Amino acid sequence: MSELYVSPYFGVALSVIAFGAGVRLNRKVKTPICNPLIIAIVLVAAVLLIFKIPYESYNVGGEIINMFLAPATACLAVAVYTKMQVLKEYWLPVLAGCAAGSLASVGSIYVLCRLFGLDESLTVSLLPKSVTTPIAVSISEPAGGVVPVTVVAVIVTGILGSIISPFLIKIFRVSDPVAAGLAIGACSHAVGTSKAVELGEVEGAMSGLAIGICGIITVLVSMVIL
Repeated sequence: MSELYVSPYFGVALSVIAFGAGVRLNRKVKTPICNPLIIAIVLVAAVLLIFKIPYESYNVGGEIINMFLAPATACLAVAVYTKMQVLKEYWLPVLAGCAAGSLASVGSIYVLCRLFGLDESLTVSLLPKSVTTPIAVSISEPAGGVVPVTVVAVIVTGILGSIISPFLIKIFRVSDPVAAGLAIGACSHAVGTSKAVELGEVEGAMSGLAIGICGIITVLVSMVIL
């Protein structure tokens, strides 16, 4: 049995199968709460616990998947390119919206961490929660943050954004696809963008654009704060 899970292919296969099961269940149930990523996390954790497989063994394959995070994020530029005319038309609202979203995210986390008396390490770990994982880790790690905490914060933020954003769009009657896409991308990065793509082509493109712009702004703001 140990020969099986020490192979890097085990972690890759388990992750793919778990996420595939999550996607199928989500399509069948058709509810945002049944998020494929949540289902995949639960299934992987259950397999590791039941069969007493060390996380380190699973993560050998997990690291291979992690290598594709940055390229996958960069591929969102294709959707942005297809909507270049929209970007040229709304460049000022796009920049203003991304700036407002990034400042609200970083500022609220910083204030809450101070109010609850969290130490510097946890504060640094949580600050980049609303940007995609490769950028968040590059902010947290050099500044002395705890990378696993940063990754968990990013995942939770993305999942919550993908679940709640459709409801918020309806509640606040956001009819402009550009505004909806920017809001989703600014607060819930790549995971939220997957939901924005489902809402529409423009929403997906603007959400992907927001990931890059908000990432740059968050890096700059974090440098000032830290």
